[in-house]
Amino acid sequence: MENAANIQDDNQLTVEQAIANLQGEDLGLRVYAAWWLGRFRVDAPEAIDVLITALEDEDDRTNAGGYPLRRNAARALGKLGEKRAVPALIKALECSDFYVREAAAQSLEMLGDSSSIPRLIELLNDQIPGTLPAPEPPQLTQPFDAIIEALGTLGASNAIPVIQGFLDHPVPRIQYAAARAMYQLTYQATEVYNQYGDRLVQALANADLQLRRAVLSDLGAIGYLPAAQAIADTLAENSLKLISLKGLLEKQLQPTAPQELSPGAIKVMQLMDALL
Repeated sequence: MENAANIQDDNQLTVEQAIANLQGEDLGLRVYAAWWLGRFRVDAPEAIDVLITALEDEDDRTNAGGYPLRRNAARALGKLGEKRAVPALIKALECSDFYVREAAAQSLEMLGDSSSIPRLIELLNDQIPGTLPAPEPPQLTQPFDAIIEALGTLGASNAIPVIQGFLDHPVPRIQYAAARAMYQLTYQATEVYNQYGDRLVQALANADLQLRRAVLSDLGAIGYLPAAQAIADTLAENSLKLISLKGLLEKQLQPTAPQELSPGAIKVMQLMDALL
């Protein structure tokens, strides 16, 4: 969270005060209030309204031109599950701030509204004028991993030709996002989708812990059952491995009743027990 100076303790803030703070003049309190409303899943209509308005805030700027309040508002709106925020979040994909666009793409993925797909593809192709690159190395022109993951979750099969080009991107995290999306988008259409899941399993051996954590999240998101043992064996926190295995288990349980657990689902549960 950015610009959290002069914040109040969580226990002291109320929903009414947070909504009031978000409309006040203290920029630190406004940024904190936007984070707080998302953190505590405050989905009251008044909260949604002020967060949507905050997506167009011009008062809170960093020296580099970023919009901290817009970032927090975009992140919060994704957590609140209100489809009314979709048009404003699509508009936020045009923001010059790299991190506002990243937060908007992630929130549109969470909201699951396919109307954002055309704009996300335009952003992936870097076709939206006025957008600035990330302020630090490798200074990516767009938040490619967030955009690709959103397109994968939203089932944007028309984006496959574009996403394929990112499988060899020089940034590993973006390669993994592309593999995750390709698995999701080809799952029903081809018999070769396992190559993308296997690619993520291989990435669990990466020397970078942050990347291993990201891949655990990817595998949990797609529910790739053959990854179960590799997830359990990964050098990472047990809490993250359990979350990833939970994703696999949920995918297995979707088509079956509890009394019809598959051998794969039973194995995942055994692996989870061993990590507890």
